Amino acid sequence: MTTFESAAVIGLGLVGGSLARDLAALGVRVSAYDPDATHVAAAIRTNVIQSALDESLSGVADADVVVIATPVDASVDVLRRIATRATRARLITDVGSTKSRIVQAAEELGIGERFIGSHPMAGDHRSGWDASRTGLFVDAPVYLCAPRDTSAERMRLARSFWLDLRARPEPMSAEQHDLKLAWTSHLPHMVSYSLALALARAGVGRSYLGPGGRDVTRLAGSSPDMWTAIALDNGPAIEAALRMTEREMASLRAAIKRADQEELRARFAAARTWFEE
Repeated sequence: MTTFESAAVIGLGLVGGSLARDLAALGVRVSAYDPDATHVAAAIRTNVIQSALDESLSGVADADVVVIATPVDASVDVLRRIATRATRARLITDVGSTKSRIVQAAEELGIGERFIGSHPMAGDHRSGWDASRTGLFVDAPVYLCAPRDTSAERMRLARSFWLDLRARPEPMSAEQHDLKLAWTSHLPHMVSYSLALALARAGVGRSYLGPGGRDVTRLAGSSPDMWTAIALDNGPAIEAALRMTEREMASLRAAIKRADQEELRARFAAARTWFEE
């Protein structure tokens, strides 16, 4: 038995599409909207969603749970548009990679009591409906970020929603989330993008890389639109993480320049110790 009977999913990319697939597999009636009509058509054709929402999003009024699965630069606007429409929803959530701004918006819109921000750590460098799949969230951590006025009952509902999808929900403040994700998710993407650009300037194509090089640059294949929005939304925390990384790179460069074998070995050993912990 699932926690909700009906759901509205706004955005049918990798995460939103995967959510829709899993909810449908659980017997939940799913309606959805995506600015790309081909995504909606494909979801209807494969019986993932039962009905399409139009651009007004007025159809969210019929849903028990509403999930905003748009890029983070659009999510607050979507939240504003559905705030007075999703009157039946027992839970409103999002799945974005930043949380402070949308949690604050929920409070300001007066829907903080029904809103829980969610961030499933189950992404992929691929994007769009075609990248979505069932089982994406199995055993994945999902950070739950609540506004100040959210009730314990609403947090229980959010936990149940993700447990139904076999994920591992973990409560966390929005501020703590954004600081943590700057290091654990956003920084690795920024480093991968930077490495890809350096290789491009050197005339080195990805086809020349071995398995290690492909691993390190895999994230450079992520959605430019999505990651532009994330970089701007969590800018100060990401900038601080990049500054620390730049200092480490500068120290490594200096050790190589002076051929300091002892320093290089010490740095590589320290990194390996971190890796093995």
